[in-house]
Amino acid sequence: MRVFPILPLALLTALGDASQAPAAPPRLDLPVLCTIGTTCFVQKYVDQDPGPGYADFMCGDLASPDHRGTDFRVPTLADMKEGVAVVAAADGVVRAVRDGMADVTIAGGDKDAIAGREAGNVVVLRHHDGWETYYAHLQNGSLTVRKGDMVQAGQRLGLIGLSGNTEYPHLHFGVLHDGKPVDPFVGEAPPPGCGDRGTPLWTEAAQAGLPYIPAGLLSAGWHDGVPETDSARAGTYATEALAADAPALVFWVDLFGVRKGDLEVVRIIAPDGSVLLDHRGRIEKTQAQSLRYFGKKRTAASWPAGPYRAEYALLRQPDNASLIEIVRSLDIR
Repeated sequence: MRVFPILPLALLTALGDASQAPAAPPRLDLPVLCTIGTTCFVQKYVDQDPGPGYADFMCGDLASPDHRGTDFRVPTLADMKEGVAVVAAADGVVRAVRDGMADVTIAGGDKDAIAGREAGNVVVLRHHDGWETYYAHLQNGSLTVRKGDMVQAGQRLGLIGLSGNTEYPHLHFGVLHDGKPVDPFVGEAPPPGCGDRGTPLWTEAAQAGLPYIPAGLLSAGWHDGVPETDSARAGTYATEALAADAPALVFWVDLFGVRKGDLEVVRIIAPDGSVLLDHRGRIEKTQAQSLRYFGKKRTAASWPAGPYRAEYALLRQPDNASLIEIVRSLDIR
């Protein structure tokens, strides 16, 4: 016979009584220990479009059809392997856990093999009055809690991973009330129009750390040829030096949230100040994530030695608002 822990009176009171009036929703802290916009990003929000399309709570493109949670991602696999903690967003009791699933991208894989386990390694917390939060795609072997454990807001649950039905390392954070998904950015009764925040479930501190970033830079680097997407996203191309006999000089950026019609402006500048490459072009397709690259093949015996510089900007219509502006240096030896 299993013995369950005796819960403190304060927690029993917080969990509520079915005969009492409904309690207020839980106030949620950030479920990840990273800085949004710097060391991690929100790549997807809850889908607010009731039809076959998709839209996030700001009427943007950071969602997918019927997406029911918020995706907090790290830029590369190398960042994931360094370990980014997932923590409880509110006090609660662990209702369910699953661990032991490998951290492997599902891109091109067999989704049938994980049927019923799409969330990967997961922790589900029960709060009061029918509220739950769940933390999916956790790193294999990283879970620190068991079913029945009482946890406090900010307590570590595991690490961001790549388990289950996912193509990039992230935490899928979901909020449920009586089994129905709730967008924590707008609350249980979202306003009729996009852009109105409604009544978010986040604490003030969490909201201050959750800027809405419509498109952003995940990583960037140099390579001596056409970059392979998997290698770039693994973090193996972020080099600042190439040999003088490199067959090509290629600058690449990995972006999220690009939209059809966005304007790219790219320049690569040689050590003598001359412009080696000057590119202006429109993005042709809206994509959740896009690897872009620009460069030149070597036509002489070697590249001139010295410092090179790449300048990249992404601008959005209708007023060409600047979404991304970066500069990256390279040393040819």
